[in-house]
Amino acid sequence: MRKLLALVLAMLALVAMMSFAVAEEPLTLTVMLPDFYTDVDFETENNPVLDAIEAASGVRLDIQWVANSSYGDMTSLTLADPDNMPMLMVATGARDPIIVNSARAGAFWDITDYIKDYPNLAAGSEGIYNNISVDGRLYGIYRSRAQARGGIYYRKDIAAQMGITEEPKTIEELTALAKALSDYSDDTYALNMVKYVAGTIGIITVAHGAPFNWGVNAEGQIYPAHQDPAFLEGLNWLRSLYAEGGINPDFMTIESGEWDSIERTGKAFMRFDCMDNCYRQQEWFEKNEGVTEEIWAMVPAVAAADGNMYMWPQNAGYSGEIVITKAVKDEETLKKVLAFLDWTNSAEGQTLINWGVDGETFWIREDGFRYTNPADDVDMSLQVQTLQHSLNQLGTNVTGDLTPAMKLTTLREEYNSYQKSMMEYIVNDPCHPLTSETYNSFGTTLSQMLEDAHVQYIAGIINEDELRAVWQAWSDEGGAMMTMEYNEAYQASIAK
Repeated sequence: MRKLLALVLAMLALVAMMSFAVAEEPLTLTVMLPDFYTDVDFETENNPVLDAIEAASGVRLDIQWVANSSYGDMTSLTLADPDNMPMLMVATGARDPIIVNSARAGAFWDITDYIKDYPNLAAGSEGIYNNISVDGRLYGIYRSRAQARGGIYYRKDIAAQMGITEEPKTIEELTALAKALSDYSDDTYALNMVKYVAGTIGIITVAHGAPFNWGVNAEGQIYPAHQDPAFLEGLNWLRSLYAEGGINPDFMTIESGEWDSIERTGKAFMRFDCMDNCYRQQEWFEKNEGVTEEIWAMVPAVAAADGNMYMWPQNAGYSGEIVITKAVKDEETLKKVLAFLDWTNSAEGQTLINWGVDGETFWIREDGFRYTNPADDVDMSLQVQTLQHSLNQLGTNVTGDLTPAMKLTTLREEYNSYQKSMMEYIVNDPCHPLTSETYNSFGTTLSQMLEDAHVQYIAGIINEDELRAVWQAWSDEGGAMMTMEYNEAYQASIAK
C-alpha cells in the first residue's frame, strides 16, 4: 500500500511539475506606451527590470514606445489599422472621441463582467470606473491619479527679493506676485507658459470662479465654461500679464518638454501646473545647484472675488486608461492579460512597474526608505532611464500606492496633505461621464477652435469682439448641439 501511495504521489508531483512548466511558459504581450525619455535608448536585452517582471508575472513585454508629444496621433493611426494593433495600449484620453468610438465599434474587449474576478482590479473606485465607462460598459482599467494636484508654484526666494514674503491667498495677491516677478529683470518672465495651455488656462479661469469645461446654471442647465463671466476674467488675467511682459512672447512655440529647463535656468519663476513639480524642482536645485534653503513654494488655490476657493482638477481621478484590444484573440488569453493587470496592482507589481529593481533602478538605504540613487553623490538617472524608462505608464495603481516609501521632504509632505485637505474645493466637470454624439464626432475640432482663440486672445492677436465671434462660431458649428446633448444626458442622469 505504501509503495502504491508513493507511486501515486510521485505521479501527482510529476503532473504538477508538468502543469507548472506549462504555466511558466511566458505570454508575450505587445504593448504601446507613451515615452517621456525619447533621447534615451531603452534597454530591451538583459534588462533586469523586464526579466524581473517576466519572472514574477509570467508575461514577457514587447513594448512599442511612442513619444508622448505625438502619442495622440499614433493612437488614431493604430486604431485605424486593426491588423497591427498591440494587445495592450494606454489610451491617454479615455473620453476622447477616437477611444469612445473605437470601444463602440468593438476594437476593445468589454471587461465589465470580468473585473469582479480580479481582487486588485475590483478594489478600484466605482466612481472613477464610471468616469471611463462608455454607455455604461467598461473597456479599460483607469490609471489612478491624485485629483487635487493642479495649482500654483513659484520661486519664493525671487519673490522675497522683490518684496513679497507671504504666499498669495487671493486673486489680488496672486496678481501682485506675478507683477513683482515680471519686474525682476528684462530677460526673465513671471509665468512659465508653453504651448500646452490647457492646465494654465484651466487653473486661472477656475480660480476666478469659472466651471471646469462645463457648468450647471441656477436653472439646472448645462452650459460651456467659456460662457461664464469668470472665464473671461481668467483670460484677461493672462492677457494682462502677457501685455506687461510677464509671459514669454514665444510661448506658443515652446514644447512642454522644455518646461522644467526654463525654471532650472532661471528664465521664469512661476507655473500653473501639477504641484508635485514644485518639490521635484526643489530637489533638483538641491542636488544639482547645491541649494540648501527652500526656494520654491506651492499654492493649491487662492480666493476668488466672492471669497471662495475653486481648484482646477488636474484630472478626474485618472489619467487615461489601459485597454485590451481585439489583438487578444480569445477569452483564455484575455483572462491572462487581466491577471497580469491585476498583478501590476499588487505591491510587487507596482514596485517593478513604477520603480524597477532594488539595486538597479532604486535603492533601499540604511534608514529603510527608497531612493533613486545609491548615495547622495551618485547620479544614476541615466541608468534608471535606460532600464526603467517610462514603464510607470503601464501602472494603474487602482489599489493605491503600495510601493516602498520614500523619505519625504517638507514640500512633498505638504503636497501629500493637499490631496485630502483640498478635495472640497475641487470643481468637477458634470459632463465627464456623459456622452454627446457631437463631441464624439467633432469634439476635438471644436475644442481646438476654442483653445486657438484663447491663446490668440491672451497674446493680443485678437480682441474681445473677435474672441466672442469665435465662441459664436463654435456654437454654430456644433457647440450648441453638443450643449443640448449634454443637457439631455445630464437631466436623464439626475432623474434616475
